[in-house]
Amino acid sequence: MSARESDVTSDAQPDGRDETRDERADRNWSEVLQELRVLQTGTQILTGFLLALAFQPSFGDLNTSQRGMYLVLVVLSAFSAVVALAPVSVHRLLFARRAKPAIVRFGHLCMLGSLGLVSLLLVGVVVFVFDVVVGGAASWVAGVGLAAVIVGLWVVLPVIARRRSERTS
Repeated sequence: MSARESDVTSDAQPDGRDETRDERADRNWSEVLQELRVLQTGTQILTGFLLALAFQPSFGDLNTSQRGMYLVLVVLSAFSAVVALAPVSVHRLLFARRAKPAIVRFGHLCMLGSLGLVSLLLVGVVVFVFDVVVGGAASWVAGVGLAAVIVGLWVVLPVIARRRSERTS
């Protein structure tokens, strides 16, 4: 169990907050919901963009590999939405059953999974669009560039910030 997950389930107050286990679970659930809202909005916009493409006149000009890539992106988009919404479903099914800490842990894992899926989706969409507009090599350069930015901003910088925070506390 990670330090973040133990914050939800233990009675210790590692962050110095004076709150009960239930209050901490409620606060953490609210944070998960806020993150879900941000993620879901972006995913919905990207999904709408992808679905609209199939109804454009130039869609018929795509080659076989581009159509395959498009279908992979649609499935990835749907899958990321399902994973991002799973905590809401679990919360509804476990509502009033005193399972909030477990729901928060599940929500945390789903959010991490969703971020991974959305990062693949974003890179895939950039590769797809660059491939359609300018062709092969440029699409891979753009995809690798975006992947590096995502890893830097979504993984490396948060890990550095977490380590600095742990050293100061």
